[in-house]
Amino acid sequence: MSQWLHQRPLHNPLSDPYPLSPRNSMTFQFQRPMLLVLNRTTLLVLLSLLVVLGVILPWTGTPGFMFPNATSSLAKWRDYTLSQAASFVAKNGTIIVCAVSQPYLPFLNNWLISISRQKHQDQVLVIAEDYATLYKVNGRWPGHAVLVPPAPDSQTAHKFGSQGFFNFTSRRPRHLLHILELGYNVMYNDVDMVWLKDPFPYLQGDHDVYFTDDMAAVKPLDHSHDLPPPGKKGRTYICSCMIFLRPTDGSKLVMKKWIEELQAEPWSKAKKANDQPAFNWALNKTAGQVDLYLLPQSAFPTGGLYFKNQTWVEETKGKHVIIHNNYITGFEKKIKRFHDFGLWLVDDHNVESPLGKL
Repeated sequence: MSQWLHQRPLHNPLSDPYPLSPRNSMTFQFQRPMLLVLNRTTLLVLLSLLVVLGVILPWTGTPGFMFPNATSSLAKWRDYTLSQAASFVAKNGTIIVCAVSQPYLPFLNNWLISISRQKHQDQVLVIAEDYATLYKVNGRWPGHAVLVPPAPDSQTAHKFGSQGFFNFTSRRPRHLLHILELGYNVMYNDVDMVWLKDPFPYLQGDHDVYFTDDMAAVKPLDHSHDLPPPGKKGRTYICSCMIFLRPTDGSKLVMKKWIEELQAEPWSKAKKANDQPAFNWALNKTAGQVDLYLLPQSAFPTGGLYFKNQTWVEETKGKHVIIHNNYITGFEKKIKRFHDFGLWLVDDHNVESPLGKL
C-alpha cells in the first residue's frame, strides 16, 4: 500500500478534462497539512491504545469480541492442558513441578534462579492457581505454566492452617497423579526452597517415592533410608513439600491414598487440617506395598534444622542440596530469613531467572 500511495497518478483520459481552478487548488494545498496532522494524531492514539491493551488485557479478561487477536492469545493458555504442558517441559522423562498463586511469584522467581544455576529450569512446570499467574508466567516464559480448573480463590497469601491454604495444597496429589499417569517422573517442590546443588544424583536406585524427614532432630550421616517409625500421633512426620515420584503402580497408589486421606479429614474450624498429615497417613498405610526412600538429612534438611542449628550447619558444610524455608510462617518473615542467610536471590540476580524481573 505504501508504494501505491507514493506513485504519481497516471492521466486518465476519461477523467474530468477541466483541472481545478487556482482557487480550489490553493484550498486543497491548505487542507493537506491538516489531514497529515490528524493522521499522525490518530496513529499515536491507536498505538497508545494497543500498548495499554497489551499490558492490561491479560489481567482483566476483556471480552474477546472487541479484540479477537488478544483474546485468542489468552484462549491459548486457558485451553492449555496439563498433558500438553507436561509434554512440552519434560526432559529425559522428568518434570519439576511447583504450584503457585500470584502473591508467591517472588518466591517462584527466587526458586527458579537457584534451579537455573543447576541447569534444570527447562524441566520446570508451574501449576498456576489463578489466571493472573498463568498469564504472567506464560507471557514471560511461554508454555511453562498451566492452570488445572477449577482455580481456587488464591488472590491472597494464605496463612498456614487456614481453609484457603488447605484448598490450595489439597489439589497437589491430583496434579501429581495425573502427571504419573502420563508416564513421567515428577519432582514436586514448594517454592520457599532454594537449590544449592543438583538434587538428581541423590535420587539413587529405582524406588517409587522419595521424600524428606521434617523433624529437626539431628540424624547420623549414615542414617537409614527406610520410612522412619511413627511418632506420638501414630504417624510419621515426613515433609510433603519435596517429593520425587517414578510413574510406578506404587507411587500412584500413594497419591490415590493421599487423596482419600484428604477427603476423610477435610478442613474445619475445629480441626485446621493441612495436606501433610494426610500424606504421612498415605505413606504409613501403603508402606508394605510401596518402595519408599528417605533422602539424606544432610542434603535435604528441614528449616527447623538448617536455620536454627548453626553447629550442625558447620559440621555438614558442603553437603546441603535443597534448603526449605519452613518452621516459620508469614510471607515477610520467610523473605527476611532468606535475606539473613544470603538465600534471597531475586534482588540482585533476577536476570538469571527465566521470568526476569517481576
